[in-house]
Order: sequence, then C-alpha cells, then structure tokens
Amino acid sequence: MRLKFYLSLLLVPLLFFGFSRPPVTPRILVFTKTAGFHHSSIPAGVAAIFKLGKANNFLVDTTSNAGLINEGNLSKYAAVVFLSTTGPLLSAGGRNDFERYIQAGGGYVGIHAAADAEYDWHWYGRLVGAYFESHPQIQEATLRVVDKSHPSTSHLPSEWKRTDEWYNFKSLNPDVHVLINIDESSYKGGKNGASHPMAWYHNFEGGRAFYTELGHTDESYSDPAYLKHILGGIKWAIGGNQKLNYAKATTERVPETNRFVKTNLVQGTFFEPTEMAILPNLDILVTQRRGEVMLYKNDTKKVKQVGFLDAYWKTKHNKDANAEEGVLGLQVDPDFKTNHFVYIYYSPADTSVNRLSRFTFVNDTLDVKTEKVVLQLYSQREICCHTGGSIAFGPDRMLYVSTGDNSTPFDESKNNGYDTHSFAPLDDRPGYLNHDSRRSAGNTNDLRGKILRIRVKEDGSYEIPAGNLFAPGTPNTKPEIFVMGNRNPYRISVDKKNSYLYWGEVGPDANNDSLATRGPRGYDEVNQAKVAGNFGWPLFVGPNIPYHEYNYATGESGIAFDPLRPVNNSKNNTGLKVLPPAQPAFIWYPYGESKDFPQVGEGGRTAMAGPAYYTDMFPKATRLPDYYNKKVFIYEWIRGWIKVVTLDANGDFDKMEPFMPGTKFNAPIDMETGPDGKIYILEYGSGWFSKNADAGLARLDYNRGNRAPDVKSLAANKAFGSLPLTVTFTASAKDPEGDKMTYTWNLGNGVKKTTALPKLVYTYTKKGNYTATVEVKDDQNAANISKPVSILAGNNAPGLKFTLADQKANLAGKALMLSLDCKACHKVSEKSIGPAFTEVAKKYPKGATSTDHLTKKIQQGGNGVWGDVSMPAHPALKAAEAKQIINWIYSLK
Repeated sequence: MRLKFYLSLLLVPLLFFGFSRPPVTPRILVFTKTAGFHHSSIPAGVAAIFKLGKANNFLVDTTSNAGLINEGNLSKYAAVVFLSTTGPLLSAGGRNDFERYIQAGGGYVGIHAAADAEYDWHWYGRLVGAYFESHPQIQEATLRVVDKSHPSTSHLPSEWKRTDEWYNFKSLNPDVHVLINIDESSYKGGKNGASHPMAWYHNFEGGRAFYTELGHTDESYSDPAYLKHILGGIKWAIGGNQKLNYAKATTERVPETNRFVKTNLVQGTFFEPTEMAILPNLDILVTQRRGEVMLYKNDTKKVKQVGFLDAYWKTKHNKDANAEEGVLGLQVDPDFKTNHFVYIYYSPADTSVNRLSRFTFVNDTLDVKTEKVVLQLYSQREICCHTGGSIAFGPDRMLYVSTGDNSTPFDESKNNGYDTHSFAPLDDRPGYLNHDSRRSAGNTNDLRGKILRIRVKEDGSYEIPAGNLFAPGTPNTKPEIFVMGNRNPYRISVDKKNSYLYWGEVGPDANNDSLATRGPRGYDEVNQAKVAGNFGWPLFVGPNIPYHEYNYATGESGIAFDPLRPVNNSKNNTGLKVLPPAQPAFIWYPYGESKDFPQVGEGGRTAMAGPAYYTDMFPKATRLPDYYNKKVFIYEWIRGWIKVVTLDANGDFDKMEPFMPGTKFNAPIDMETGPDGKIYILEYGSGWFSKNADAGLARLDYNRGNRAPDVKSLAANKAFGSLPLTVTFTASAKDPEGDKMTYTWNLGNGVKKTTALPKLVYTYTKKGNYTATVEVKDDQNAANISKPVSILAGNNAPGLKFTLADQKANLAGKALMLSLDCKACHKVSEKSIGPAFTEVAKKYPKGATSTDHLTKKIQQGGNGVWGDVSMPAHPALKAAEAKQIINWIYSLK
C-alpha cells in the first residue's frame, strides 16, 4: 500500500506537466505602410521594437504589405502595431478582417502618424481615438502625466519635457482613457485647448487599443523613457495573450468580388437615357432626354418606344447648342400594380417651366392623354444650366423631386474683369439675373435649387406632409421645400425604412481655393438628410466651407458667409433673409485627390446616390448577400465607379468601399433595386448629348454557386508575318474553385481546337486578318472567353505612317486617355461638350511649345479656349503621362 501511495505521489506531477500547455510566446506584427507622408524614423522604430521584443519575451514580425492584414495571417498575433502609417492603408477586405481581429480580442498599438490614416474609415478613427488635423514645427514642450497606473506611464515623471512633433487632433473619441496631456502654454501651435491628449488607451469592441502621439523623431527610439512608454503600451495591448475568439466578431467578411457579374441587358439602343423605373414584372421603363419613353421587355429582352413627350432639349437662341433640359425624371407609383400611374418630370417645349406630371401606363403604352400636371415651376431658358429632375418615393407615399438652381456657372462677359470664375454665382446686379443662384437655390420662396416633398392625392393634386422645411403659411417661403441650398441634385434616393434622403450634388468647377477672397475650390457632394434642412448652396460647399460676398462691379471681396446664420442679402431674393443653418455634406470631393475620401479618385466628377439596401425586403434566392444589409450605394457618372457606404449606429457615415471594382460602368446615370433584389444600372455612355454605343441597361448578378474561370489574358508571340505563319498562343486563366480547365481556341479562320493545356501552336497557311479568342471552361461547363487578339497572316507589317514603336506609344496614350474621364467630354472626330481630339490636333502644331501648353491644360484644367465649359484638372497625372496622351492626339492629324 505504501508503495502504491508513493507511486501515486510521483505520478501527480507527471500528470500535471503532461497535460498542461507551456505558455506560448506572444507575437506582434509591426505594420509600416505609408500612402501619405513617410516618416524617416520608421526604420529606427522597427529596430527599437525588435530589441524590445527580444529583451521582453515577445516575437516581432514587420511588414509594409497591406495584403498581410487578413484573417488568416492576423490570427497569429496578439497585437498589431501601426508605426507612423499614413494615408489609405487597407483594402475593403483588409479593413473588415482587421475589425474582426479586434472584435475577436486582438490588440492595437498606434504610434504617432497612425492617427494620420484611413480618414474614410471612421471605425479606425474610433479605434485609434482621434484623427490628425495639423501640427506646428518640432519643438520642446511639457507633457503632463495624468495617470501613472498604466504600464506605459508608471515610470514617467508628472511633468515630462521632451522635443517632438506635436499633433492637433480632430474627431477625438470621448470614450478613451487619457494618460498624458500636453501643456499648450509650453509651446506654440497647440489648438486642442486645456485638455489636449497625447497618449491614451481604451477597451474597444472586444479588443484593446493604445495610442501615443510621441515618436516623430529618430532620437525618440533611443530614448529610454520613451522606449519604456511604448513597451508598456505594447504589453498592455498583448494582454493575457489569449487565443482569438472569432465567434465574437460582428463585422462580416467582404463577399468575393468575382461572384458578382455585370449582365448587359441592352447596349447601344438608348439615345441620352436619363432615368429608369423597374416594374413589378421586371420590365423597365426608361426616359430619354429628347422625349422618348422606352420599355425594356424582360420576357423578350427587347426595347421598344412606348411614349413620347414634346420636350425642350435644344436651345432656341443657339441651334447648335444642347440644353440640359428635356425629359429628366421617371418613377412609378408605389401602387402601380393597381393604379398604373407613372410620374415624369420634364421640360415642355411650349413653355418655360419644368413640370411634374402623372400619366397612366397600360398595355405597354404611356397614355399622354391622361396627363395630370401635379406641379410645375418656372425655369429660365436664356442660358445654361442645372435642372435636377430626379424622382423618388419614400415611405407613406411621399414623393420627392429634385430641381436645379437654374443658374449659369459661366463667366458673364469677356470684357468684365470681375467674374464668377467657377466659384459661386452671386452677381445681383441688374441684367445679370441668371448669374445669381441666391435668387433660386438660396431663396426660401422659390422652388428651384431644392428637393421638394409632397404627397400626391388620388385626383392628382397634392398635400404638404408634416416635417418639411417650412410649414404652410410661413411668409416668404414655399411649403413644398424639404431640402434647400442645392446646385444640381441630379440623382436622389429615399431609404424605404427610415425615410433618409440621399442625393448626389453636382458641384462648381473652381480648381483651386481662394479662401481669403472668393471661397473654396469646387466639390461634388453625396448628401444625406435625415430631416428637412438647408444644405448651403450658393453660400457654402462641402463641409460648410464658406464663400465670400463679392462686388462684381469693383472686384472687392466681403466677409465670408456664416453657416450658423446664413444671410441672403441678394437684391433678387424674394424669400427670408436669414436662412436656416447650413448642413455639411455627407461626402465631398474635388477634382484633385481627396484626403477625406481618398477612394473616390480624381478627375471629372458627377456624384450620384442611392439606393439604400435591405436584404429582408427581397427574395433570398436573388437578393444580394446579407453583407449589404443596411448599406447605401453611391456611384459616379464621370469616374464610372460604384461604392458602398456603411453607416454607424446613428445612421452616420462610417466607411466606404468599392463595389465590383474591376467592372467597367459606362457613365452610370441611374441605379435602382428591382423587386428581385438585384441592382440595375442605366448607363448613359461615354459621350455627352449623343447616341453612344456603350449606353445601355445592365443587371448586377450575384453567383452563389460555381464560378466560371477568370480569363486574364490571351497572348500571341507574333502579330503578323509572311506565310506560312506559325503563332504560339498562350492563355492565362484561373478557376476560382480550382476546377480542371479546358481551352477551346477559335483561330478566326473557321478552325477550332481544344486542349487541356493553356498553350497552342498553330500555323496559318492562307493570307488574311484573323481574330483569335480562347474559351476557357471548367469541368462543370462554366466558361469565359478571352479578349481577342489580331493576327495578320501573309504580310509583314503593313505600310504604316509610324514605326512600330510609335504605334505602341500612341496606343499607350490612347489607353491612358480611355482610363481617365477624357472620353466623357471629348470624342475622337465628333464634337461633344468639348472639342473633338482631331480638332485639337489641327489647332496645335506638334512641338515642345504646344506639348508644354497642353500638358499644363490637362494637369491644371481651365476654360475659355473652346467655350465656357470648364475642363477638369488632373493634378495627380504625371507630366510624362499627359504627354503620352498628347502624342496620341498628334497622331490623329
């Protein structure tokens, strides 16, 4: 018995040690990507953190590759250090995976410029605790340690004097626990006041976040006190080094992009389409600016004309000039199934108004005899521009219609030195009525430059719903106004559940700020109105950046307008003088790159908005993934992108991300959700005021099952040659599910060959110009076809005006032009709103002087050479790239 007892005692420690897990050494990732300013101290910081890890028993990896911020890789780390990272850092997938990492219990450490990053990802701003706003020059200052209980500050004196770069912050998170403040009286340039934090920590959505502003200088990373400070922050962020629990993550992963497909329903049929309405049976009505009402039949996949309105679409004072008016907006009644009502906003040819009318649509025919004029407003037709014209219904049958400010953005006279110059048009002198947007958009007693909200009755009359900007009977106001202060609210959408109104606001053209005298550069806006309000134009733009009063007779600038108390003192104002406070834009961006919303890109701009998406409103089999529930879609006519906006718990902007970023959208002018839950796109096409081959109607489909192979390219080792011509074709393709693929080669001469390998050698024996493609099919018969390649057999390079090198250079210039917004305003040999490229080639002789002049024009923008329409600036385009485009233009002579 005693022996068994001793054996038992011996076994206890063996059992204990045999079943216990040795502690895992914590591992952290130091992330150093910079898309903005690059701090020279980053290498010193990395080296210092490596030393701290070695001395304090944690492992350190480092990367500047944002692709490694993914769920699989992040699961290895107890904490991630963002070391002076700047600018936009992560993809949409990386952002969501990082949110999930924090929610699963991960740790975050932000050092110095980590606050100067991801401005359009507000979750990140809340995680860090603030965003960088500005800084003075490097100087000594006094830091006050207000909490010594944290491991990052326990060793520090109550007052800590050091030399560094001191940030001023915006969007400070009130929920952080401040560790260190800076005494603004001890240095020059502080702007946050008596409570100006410099280091803090907080528990955030299941994870831990520590931030220190300190660490700009190289010397910081050899300072023992500072190194102990960041060591304490890292240790606190590591915490207990617990295994991540992704069951606690609430953010969903981004759906795979290659599951979305753009299905072209119609292309090349429409002539200036403006707006569409999707019927319950998935037929689609489309209005065209010049008067036609078209119908896409879902069963036959054909388009036919079903109505016509005699609309004013070409200016009468200049027969060669297009007006912006015409048939502008379209929507079907919420009870269309039973009442067959259709609403159209258009410009009748016989009178200077824009009109909202109701029609009956039965048996595929718009019955114009049933027209019931619901509402109309005066619209001057002496000079361009800005019509608005979008229609949307919200809950409770409330109808919204947008109207433009009906004012010209162009300068008044070549002989007048004091002009608008693409800032806000504020000229209230006699004879310049149409150069004063305060008479319309800023006028509470005018329906122009507004978004109106009414409830249409059964008889076609309307009533004013409660909650509009001005109650009925308010002197010098119009009760139909829901939103005022609009320049050109071109596309609107209403959230079907909470009635939030969204719209794209096409903004002014100024390329540069003149903040001390005239006002800001131009911005387009995407706006959100939860309630009625004044959105500022023409006194403010963007985030309430003010314009100045301006004397057009003398050129003297006055005071800047006050967004808290806007005053409309125009002689042409018939409404209230003191306006409601101005509301800032939801999203805003200029011609150049935007620091606030870097994803929007740069170049020409025409903002569009809508729809807000709810998955529970649509059939599960055809709707979008649940990931898009409660998200808002926005899009860009000129830049050709679609973005998805996520809202926070208060319904405010939280982040945006690209939607189908690899898909080409040809000037999307309308976007609607069908009753099947799919997104439909109406594409205007690449040229203004013309019938475009790429105008069309498309549906965005989500593929939940097997996907076809992705055919990246088809290459041929020879493009031409004498007979017999032997060509080696090589395909590059990848199947998303890893299925086996077969390759069917169409050689353009009636011959097809199928191979199991992505390569084919073929000999052409007859003279001809052949177009070859390859179809790549997986073992479930899902297939995609490559882009074609041309083979000229039986001839060497044809007699060409240029060398092959010249040809390649010119093709590169053309490709670069097509990738930008140039094609929206220019065509190769036809005039659009800008001159044809062939006319530009004729005007400018090839040479250094012309090239330098045109390079400056492309980069900086301008107007006046070919008319009043402004050419947008392209400041991010390099001079060498601009010259590539110019050389292609020269080749058109």
